[in-house]
Amino acid sequence: MNRGQGDWAGWSAADRAAAGPPHRTGAPAPRAVGPVAAPSGTPYHQQARNGLQRWWREVLGTLVAVVAAFVGFLSLYVAADAFADLFGGRAVRPRNDEIFEAPLAEQALGLVSLAVLIPAVMIAARRVELRPAGTLSSVTGRLRWRWLAICTGIAVPVMLVQNGLLILWVTVTDGTDGGGGDGGGTGSVGFPGLGTFLVSVAVLWALIPFQAAAEEYAFRGWFQQIFGAHWNTPWPGIVISSLLFALAHGFGELSGFFLLFYSAAWWAWLTIRTGGLEATIAPHVVNNALAFTLLAGTGELGDTSTAADAAWQAFALELLFAPLYALLVLRLARRRGIATRTP
Repeated sequence: MNRGQGDWAGWSAADRAAAGPPHRTGAPAPRAVGPVAAPSGTPYHQQARNGLQRWWREVLGTLVAVVAAFVGFLSLYVAADAFADLFGGRAVRPRNDEIFEAPLAEQALGLVSLAVLIPAVMIAARRVELRPAGTLSSVTGRLRWRWLAICTGIAVPVMLVQNGLLILWVTVTDGTDGGGGDGGGTGSVGFPGLGTFLVSVAVLWALIPFQAAAEEYAFRGWFQQIFGAHWNTPWPGIVISSLLFALAHGFGELSGFFLLFYSAAWWAWLTIRTGGLEATIAPHVVNNALAFTLLAGTGELGDTSTAADAAWQAFALELLFAPLYALLVLRLARRRGIATRTP
């Protein structure tokens, strides 16, 4: 409220001190302190539309996120390199810039390095776009853990059936395991032993949630929301984020590219319809966990292929199972009254 000198009448000295000094009528109001959230009723893809959005903020924020992620990647690899020198385990004849001789250690490093995308995009949202970093998680400003657990309960049976059918189909037709997850897949080497298998699964399962969530925060979160800051329709964000997601996995088979783009588009649509990333973090974690478990069980953790190398059978099954999971989750979200807009 603007106060002239006469507006102090009837105010005690304590009230005047608490209210602060008066300023002239027409003078600009003090700037808000802290992050500014989008107004009530804002959908997920427009969480960056807080009244402060400018095209340059989205560009600068993306650059800040890229630089922060690069610094994180570099720091981790320098630390890993030093660890390998001090404690042994360095690859004697490294392939693809590998650091560790043990495939499990190399896979673990790769998973951890991707996890730095989470703080990178949160820094960009908070410091550049001046909004709560939690709005990347959901419209409530936080990750809804109970809803995430429910989505995981749906993802597990769906992904088990999908991957089981894929293994059966590819084994019958091609004589290989197919590989539909981020771990890829080739012909098996053999079971490495129960102890080695259990250690591998324990390490990988502990790290996969961070890797999968990081990709969701970056592609379904950041990239969707920077387009939503300026577009009413969500489709530019859905299409471009899905394209970037597919390209980020590298160039392999055409079937792998279409699989990645198709599933990413469904997941992007689902984040908007459910108001957050929980519904897509769940299948991403489960799918990758199953893929890496298969690699660990067949002695193929050294395999460097990705979902971009997926067989055509994997894409054919994805045509059915991606919308099946999305529609099941959407129906349950409506029944449970899951928030899809800012409260």
